[in-house]
Amino acid sequence: MSVMPILNCPDFTLGNELTREQVEFFDENGVILFRNFLEKEAISHFLREAERVEKEWLAEGRTKVNGTTLKFGIDEHGHKIIQRFCFLSLFSLSLHELLQDPRLRALLALLYPYEGRIGENEKDGLVFNHYIRVPNGTFSRMGWHTDSPRDLFLGQRIMPMLNVGIHLDDCPYDNGGLRVLTGTHKQSMFKLMFGKRYYNNNSDPAEAGFNIKAGDLTVHDGRTWHRVQQSPNFGEKSRRRVMYIPIITGKYMPKHARSRTALYHYFR
Repeated sequence: MSVMPILNCPDFTLGNELTREQVEFFDENGVILFRNFLEKEAISHFLREAERVEKEWLAEGRTKVNGTTLKFGIDEHGHKIIQRFCFLSLFSLSLHELLQDPRLRALLALLYPYEGRIGENEKDGLVFNHYIRVPNGTFSRMGWHTDSPRDLFLGQRIMPMLNVGIHLDDCPYDNGGLRVLTGTHKQSMFKLMFGKRYYNNNSDPAEAGFNIKAGDLTVHDGRTWHRVQQSPNFGEKSRRRVMYIPIITGKYMPKHARSRTALYHYFR
């Protein structure tokens, strides 16, 4: 396998307003990384909140939230866990309050000239992904995809969107994690739909990765090709937990308990 580059991103810090340099970097690359968005105490708290909700959902046998399916797996001890939560902030007051952080609101400027909003009860809401590589595990990586075609399955045209990742574990480049094809947010509609085979895990010579630390925040344009590289390690050393928040535009389409499962969930 060829050696893939680490994205040369300055050590940006996210404030209540974006700088011109930050906007220009994102416009060029379709992805940006901000350091130290969360402090250690906040990270520990949000992990406890996810564990609390996980215990409740497993105990009640929940398999969906607002029509979106949960993804289950096992941990390094063979215990059943939830590996993909959705709408998590609707079950945690502190996570709901996190989405009111003015620094997150500052990211809306990256959608200019469109008017954006944080989709707490749209799409899949606040998603919590728990990647861990174990023997016979099923969720330790994710193949190439863009986020935009989901709009087609929801019966609307593709609109600009952002996926905001809040990283809760250290994930150096050589331990896997997020990989992107920078600049592909400006590709044609044909390339968006057919530029790569969806959910193929093959590496790409042009892809770039990151040295992420717990508490960092990433943003990628929904039209950008990206994937999650599998860790070379197993068990605790492979663990990678990240929350994703959608910032979206277009028609307001909230989900509710009677919402049907979108077709694209069956293609994952």
